Amino acid sequence: MKLAERLSIIQPSPTLAITSLAKKMQREGRDVVGFGAGEPDFDTPNHIKDAAIRALQEGKTKYAPVPGIVELREAISQKFAKENGLHFSPEEILVSVGGKHALYNFFQAFINPGDEVIIIKPYWVSYADIALLAGAKPVYIDTKFENGFKIKPEDLESAITSKTKLLVMNSPSNPAGVYYQKQELQELAQVILKYPQVAILTDDIYEKILYDAEFCNFPMADPSLLDRTIIINGLSKAYSMTGWRLGYTASKIPGLIAAMSKLQGQSTSGATTFAQYGAVAALTGDQSCVAEMVSAFRKRRDYIVQAINEIPGLKVNQPDGAFYVFPDMSEFAQNDKFQKEWKESGKASADMYFAEKLLEQKEVALVPGSAFGVENAFRISYATSSDQIEKGIKRIHEFVKTYL
Repeated sequence: MKLAERLSIIQPSPTLAITSLAKKMQREGRDVVGFGAGEPDFDTPNHIKDAAIRALQEGKTKYAPVPGIVELREAISQKFAKENGLHFSPEEILVSVGGKHALYNFFQAFINPGDEVIIIKPYWVSYADIALLAGAKPVYIDTKFENGFKIKPEDLESAITSKTKLLVMNSPSNPAGVYYQKQELQELAQVILKYPQVAILTDDIYEKILYDAEFCNFPMADPSLLDRTIIINGLSKAYSMTGWRLGYTASKIPGLIAAMSKLQGQSTSGATTFAQYGAVAALTGDQSCVAEMVSAFRKRRDYIVQAINEIPGLKVNQPDGAFYVFPDMSEFAQNDKFQKEWKESGKASADMYFAEKLLEQKEVALVPGSAFGVENAFRISYATSSDQIEKGIKRIHEFVKTYL
């Protein structure tokens, strides 16, 4: 039988594919260093697990309301007010089965075929595919390593047309850890304010994993944009709850949350009930667990940035947040021996060949930059132990030296 044609416009997630391959190799007994997974290596904090266990013991195992239990939506509302100075009622909030599910629901509820969606390179691998499934036309803005992979107001203005409906902003970002300061967002906001048809999707999943700045998003930088902003966030990254699958959307756009809830009611219905009680504990309980994780990530970041910049032919910016680095390998890719091998391999890009050979020869798994829309780069997740990081970087250095 013939499968749905819509699947032909999307690709499997490269990050999930790399992680799956690395785990398969590990099960086979190979000493693979996995830099592909975008999930913290820490366990979920005990007070969060305890709250979910209590919910199970108290019989909170039935269907949850489609938008999420009231207690969680109220906790999210209080979080926005306390931490961000933004005010959303529980009715303006929808709990979904992870941040990715929230994104999918949003695009399906908001985007019409032919709408243009602006996506900044390098971008998280799923933005474009989720947009394509909704019938959107992705419009990409290129960035440069030398500019910290950031856009300027003139870059944004040149990308906007009469068909533009949405700007996707992820700050701090996956894959490069790019963070836009308040003033930078205010400058971009001046462009957006000229085009009332353009909404803003701000993906704040890495909000709490920020090293040297206070978090700010578009409506915090310019409150006049709140009424056309969609905020998506979740529990996975900040509280090491990736497997709990809990994300949420907040927006004041009339009818949007109700439309997303209607869509969710015909797919997953409500997120897992007892997991939602764990999320309440995460948002309302002791936050020192987050600070401890961020402190560990900071130490790993500092080491990995210095170590990569000591490898000939590679260079990397210091990320402001998240737990990724996105090294540039443009200089290394010009190596005659490497270029010859790559072109003979038939691989579409040098970074894809680099990632494949590194895994094959040195058993280090990372994600090629072309998966994020930028060639001659690659992503390393440092959400793994310091021992693994040191071992992996040493192997990368050894691999590069074989071409010098």
